[in-house]
Amino acid sequence: MKPNSFWLETAPAFTKNSPLSGDGRADVAIVGGGFTGLSAALTLAKKGISVRLLEAGKVAAEASGRNGGHCNNGLSHEFSGVAARFGVERAREMYRAFDGGVDLVERLVTSEGIDCDFVRSGKLKLAARPAHFDKFIRAQEVLAREVDADTAIIAKADLGTEVATERYYGGLLQRRSASMHVGRFGIGLAHAATRAGATIHQDAAVTAIDRIGGGRFRLKTARGAIEADQVVLAIGASQHGPFSWFRRRIVPVGSFIIVTEPLGAERASAIMPGRRTCTTSQHIGNYFRLTSDHRLVFGGRARFAMSSPTSDLKSGVILQAQLREVFPRIADARIDYCWGGVVDMTQDRLPRAGMRDGMHYAMGYSGHGVQMSVYMGDVMARRISGEELPNPWRDVEWPAVPLHFGKPWFLPFAGLYYRALDRIS
Repeated sequence: MKPNSFWLETAPAFTKNSPLSGDGRADVAIVGGGFTGLSAALTLAKKGISVRLLEAGKVAAEASGRNGGHCNNGLSHEFSGVAARFGVERAREMYRAFDGGVDLVERLVTSEGIDCDFVRSGKLKLAARPAHFDKFIRAQEVLAREVDADTAIIAKADLGTEVATERYYGGLLQRRSASMHVGRFGIGLAHAATRAGATIHQDAAVTAIDRIGGGRFRLKTARGAIEADQVVLAIGASQHGPFSWFRRRIVPVGSFIIVTEPLGAERASAIMPGRRTCTTSQHIGNYFRLTSDHRLVFGGRARFAMSSPTSDLKSGVILQAQLREVFPRIADARIDYCWGGVVDMTQDRLPRAGMRDGMHYAMGYSGHGVQMSVYMGDVMARRISGEELPNPWRDVEWPAVPLHFGKPWFLPFAGLYYRALDRIS
């Protein structure tokens, strides 16, 4: 069993890195080489704006390359709850931003020729309890009426046409959702940005950002400094660098994944004939899907802990037991990969994007980042270039998490709380 991300290990190499050596300048400096930063770099470069992207490690190697490979539409909350907080029109705007994110990913895959197995698979949310299925029925009625007619309810009696398991009590289908190989997409997006004229500096962690004359910025690294007119912060759940204001508002939560050996087409279709991206309704639930070579990718927040080699291994054991419970017919399947990653969670599980100290930022995708990160990178870049494009997360209050200063000391207590909720709800 390899302690590596399947997506990263099976992606091609990024061959257009420009090692930073000495000082330089750009119209826009981007901090972070995940999907947000790469998307912003591509859009800006295509508009003829000079861009330098500073990535502390390797492009698309953190959250963007360590997730479940889902590219789903739809909010993480019930639409009616978001509408109650923000109003129906604003809730529609937020929901449709996720639709726009999936659409944008699909357009980029086509226009940039990115070979990443993108397919509109549809997302199936599975009810872990009968009461959850009752909520699905009410939620789908609201979705169909207000914002997304391309949804459906699948009763337990019909669930076998989608997922061959007795564990769940029905599902909510959102047909616009997709899946892809996120490692190959990330490298493809990076190469597209450099083809358009962006410069990408890997292994260039930002250690300080200073305001200098003329309203410009100076971004310092151990390898040199970049001066820029504008800055985009696409740092996610980064625990390093001069970003303490954001760290107090982002809770880094570990999420863990195992991947089976290739099951073969017949065996894979037997357990997931619908080949959807699947999530479950528990607070501490699972998510799973098949790959193009018929592996099962099975993940979840198995433990409320940060990712580390030890934590990943412990979580992998838990995930194996959960996989066997959901799909007992492949209980003997070998596990080829096991890894962890970090989700940039906000308190209300809604993304945040805007300006802080004169710098643009987008982050806090809370487990729904594949499509929204690409979308918000593009949105922020277009706004920088002068387009009057609405930011769907504008003016959303973002207070600091009480007693949180960057290190999530409270994760075990949060885990106990959510496990208790799962037992009683």
